[in-house]
Amino acid sequence: MDYISTRGGMSPQRFCDILLMGLAPDGGLVMPTHYPRVDRDQLAAWRGLSYPALAFEIVRLFADDIPADELRDIVERTYRAEVFGSAEIAPLTRLEDGLFVEQLSNGPTLAFKDMAMQLLGHLFEYVLVKRGQQLNILGATSGDTGSAAEHAMRGRANIRVFMLSPHGKMSAFQRAQMFSLPDENIHNLAIEGMFDDCQDIVKAVSSDAEFKAKHAIGTVNSINWARVVAQVVYYFHGYFAASDSNDQKVSFCVPSGNFGNVCAGHIARQMGLPIDRLIVATNENDVLDEFFRTGRYRPRTGAETRVTSSPSMDISKASNFERFIFDLVGRNPVALSELWRGVDKGTGFDLSALEGDMMFAEVSRRYGFVSGRSTHADRLATIRQVAAETPARVLDPHTADGVKVARELRRPSEIVVCLETALPAKFAETLREALAQDPPRPAGFEGLEDLPQRFTVLPADVSAVKQVIEAHT
Repeated sequence: MDYISTRGGMSPQRFCDILLMGLAPDGGLVMPTHYPRVDRDQLAAWRGLSYPALAFEIVRLFADDIPADELRDIVERTYRAEVFGSAEIAPLTRLEDGLFVEQLSNGPTLAFKDMAMQLLGHLFEYVLVKRGQQLNILGATSGDTGSAAEHAMRGRANIRVFMLSPHGKMSAFQRAQMFSLPDENIHNLAIEGMFDDCQDIVKAVSSDAEFKAKHAIGTVNSINWARVVAQVVYYFHGYFAASDSNDQKVSFCVPSGNFGNVCAGHIARQMGLPIDRLIVATNENDVLDEFFRTGRYRPRTGAETRVTSSPSMDISKASNFERFIFDLVGRNPVALSELWRGVDKGTGFDLSALEGDMMFAEVSRRYGFVSGRSTHADRLATIRQVAAETPARVLDPHTADGVKVARELRRPSEIVVCLETALPAKFAETLREALAQDPPRPAGFEGLEDLPQRFTVLPADVSAVKQVIEAHT
């Protein structure tokens, strides 16, 4: 499998090369030259596989430059009951007839990001040791990516992490998970701004070819292709758990801000997984919902981005959206680059009036996307309703956004799997408002917020972040 850039300026590369790359040299996102197709015989052979066995079968389609026995070892060391709480790794639970939640938050940091980040940590270490190289990981987080990345990379040989987060915009639990880590290879940079400011800085540094090469900069955000590949696995796993046969279609509802999680669903669908619809659920920062309803993609400024009670989705520039639009425009890098000139200017683009293969109607008909929006009042109501109906099931605010939209858009007899994003313990303030009590907290996380914290506050300035990287490399 070879990889190219959405902008067309990168010669084909292999998986182990793009693993450490992050953004492509031309500023685009890395994509495979094609999606491997999975037929019904392969689906039948995969149904019933354990999670690590399924992950191996899928990941090896994209990482065929890693010897099979070595990749199998990496995957098996990643997806273990000791790390994810049970041999199922991602159990499926029923909320009501036709509506399920796939549990993706049983890893070390209680968020779905662990599902990919744990694999990424092992893959990074494997390639770096093989090549005798070092890597400085630069990332941005709105809450969960940072802690998942840091816990996956802490103490690893040849790796340093520089993680940017919006100062004061995450929950106390999320901050403590990151800032309390004492490992010397972990550096937390609290940026005075919103998540989009952090993301813009990461992209700016990654686009500086000279600085990137000199300091061996890589990324763990979902702009990193390997993270998206790892997320493809749980769509197959959830499909097998929710369906009775490979002739049955299943829809997925995905709480989304940066479009990485639902982009993995798009890829699974393009591979041949019988996904009916991909339902995108946003919060009040509804840039993606606006696009899927109207055809217009209009990123917001930091001042326009709202601080909400589902903070990990407080994003108004969806990094991974470029991958889907690349497919939508027929993988034409010239057309993609033209659209992204509007994105870079802050005006976005409008596909609603286009005709032919790029006609906006194709978004739903060919690719299965629909969307909905949830507000603070909606998520509180959904948390209360689910807790009343199923006392053992308490939703976090982001998953509540997903369940609300899934219930709103689900068609009669449609099977919908809502992807869980985190455990409610990470958002105690909102859960107290919804249920007048603290959410359940897993063992081992007592007193987390009281631990000493290490972080550096910086302005939303590229040069300030570069100075910190230079000082520690």
